[in-house]
Amino acid sequence: MPFGMGFGELLLVLIIVVVVFGASKLPQLGDGLGKAIKNFKRAVNTQDEIDVSPTTKKNELDDEAGKSGKSGS
Repeated sequence: MPFGMGFGELLLVLIIVVVVFGASKLPQLGDGLGKAIKNFKRAVNTQDEIDVSPTTKKNELDDEAGKSGKSGS
């Protein structure tokens, strides 16, 4: 069993979850947990989409400096 827990312990945890959240909320909790796990796996398996190349940052800084220099004249 997961985490060294037996069937009795898992059943007790399930009963506590049902008492705390109610039977009507369990499908919503399962759906939310499934989406969270799916998004986490996708984030771990994909490459970073942030471009941190120095030339891009330098060009952005140059553009901002040019705009602020023109407005001060």
